[in-house]
Amino acid sequence: MQIESIVTFLLVGGIAGWLAGKLMHGGGFGLLNNIVVGIIGAFIGGYVFGAVGIEAGGIIGAIVISTVGAGILLFVVGLFKKD
Repeated sequence: MQIESIVTFLLVGGIAGWLAGKLMHGGGFGLLNNIVVGIIGAFIGGYVFGAVGIEAGGIIGAIVISTVGAGILLFVVGLFKKD
């Protein structure tokens, strides 16, 4: 994996995690947590979108899929989290 790919992967994860945090919780979680949430969301979103048969290309598509997956992740975590 080249350094550009790693930087893009982390950038998409950070943006997706931040967007999902804004949509689901009302705020971001800090840079590192946003990246982690976005990366896990990319796997979840890729699985869900793949199961439905939807494909998205490019960086915008990756951000959308990752954000949806991260939103699903935050929703499920919110079901188990006590306030």
